[in-house]
Amino acid sequence: MTGGRIFNQAESTFEFHPGAVFSNILLADEINRASPKTQSALLQVMEERQVTIDGTTHDVPKPFIVLATQNPIEQAGTYRLPEAQLDRFMIKLSMGYPGHDAEVAMLDSVGRGEKPEDLEPLISAAEVGEMARAVGTLHLEPTIRSYIVRLCEHTRDRAAMPELRVGVSPRGAIATMQLAKAMAASQGRDYVNVDDIGRVAAFVMPHRLWLTPTAELDGVSALDLVERTLDAVRPPEPVRS
Repeated sequence: MTGGRIFNQAESTFEFHPGAVFSNILLADEINRASPKTQSALLQVMEERQVTIDGTTHDVPKPFIVLATQNPIEQAGTYRLPEAQLDRFMIKLSMGYPGHDAEVAMLDSVGRGEKPEDLEPLISAAEVGEMARAVGTLHLEPTIRSYIVRLCEHTRDRAAMPELRVGVSPRGAIATMQLAKAMAASQGRDYVNVDDIGRVAAFVMPHRLWLTPTAELDGVSALDLVERTLDAVRPPEPVRS
């Protein structure tokens, strides 16, 4: 995954050979089938955008994005992702089945013999980097930042959320802020509002919540707890000029 040093007999030296993480987009297909050792190899690079091998640190290309899928049905030969690894994914969502028209279009493209390698890029890595920098400049009111933190704190309150063993982490608060900025930018705004927080919370927070065994047996949903948190925590009043 990360690569390593291989001995070059001709030169009598060790050469570094980069692994799969040295790419702009890393796709871990059915990541829950990968061994825990392979999964743990992603911990440093997903947070620090660099890997350390034999005491030497190597930067990965920018931008660096990790996408992963999980097999939601089969349990044999799978490993549950640890909390620290899940926390490094900004969002988690369920793709479900494609809609009727999308599935018909899929059959049509396969029938015409279209292949993934025939696709043409629509955007460059440099343009993605510019978009990320632009999103980082969006305005965020202090009251909105406080609202994000209060939402996360509510999930950590055992009295308010007895169904949870672990609430949303500080990294989850950062992810909520960053995704809310991206949401606002996608709608042509240069500021974040309360509605943006409500929209992104369903994708950022649930996979960071660890339910108690009793709550799991009772069929409690992490998404339901996020919605309950949004109802319980009072949002800030709109700022009017």
